[in-house]
Amino acid sequence: MHTITTNTSNDVGKLVLRTALAVFLLFHGVSKLIGGVGFVAGLLTRFGLPESLGYLVYVGEVVAPLLILFGIWTRAAASIVVINMIVALLLVHTSQFFTLSQTGGWALELQGLYLFSAIVVALQGAGRYSLGGVTGRWN
Repeated sequence: MHTITTNTSNDVGKLVLRTALAVFLLFHGVSKLIGGVGFVAGLLTRFGLPESLGYLVYVGEVVAPLLILFGIWTRAAASIVVINMIVALLLVHTSQFFTLSQTGGWALELQGLYLFSAIVVALQGAGRYSLGGVTGRWN
């Protein structure tokens, strides 16, 4: 009985984390769908990288969050989000690594939550409340 309750609780926890991570990231993705990737492309060219790489932000902020939300190829999708967040931190936020916000929190707490939540999802998988199921490939 205890094992069933624990498994259900774990799967519900995975669902809540997946849903929160995916929905919050999708807001950023929708913003890029509406406004384009010009900002990201500009940053990439400043670092000597091709601006066409900026379109990969759609993979990291639209495709991967949708896969995470529905629990399909969840571990792979979460790994893409991890890479996306590391790139974002390096391109945009390096000057904030050791700074605090006006309210006393870490200046990168939101980005940190996205990054570490994605790491947890990549390690834990989707759980049984997913389209891919517990035994699904990359779930």
